[in-house]
Amino acid sequence: MSLRLSGLLFVLVVALPSGSGLFGNRGVQVRTCTKLHGLCFFGCKPGWTWVAFCHNILSCCTQNKVFLPPQSKEV
Repeated sequence: MSLRLSGLLFVLVVALPSGSGLFGNRGVQVRTCTKLHGLCFFGCKPGWTWVAFCHNILSCCTQNKVFLPPQSKEV
């Protein structure tokens, strides 16, 4: 039973995208990151550029204004 549960947990963790969750993710506002005009994510989404770290785990990302990749356009 525990092997099935750990396998299910592994599949769920691997299936999650790094930058956006199932319900959409607007990022976390941290004071130092907002001074850099960015938001904190668990890895930058397509169309965002990495700037700095937020609390040693999250990444402070700023949104690209020019030369956006096609993956960054949400449907």
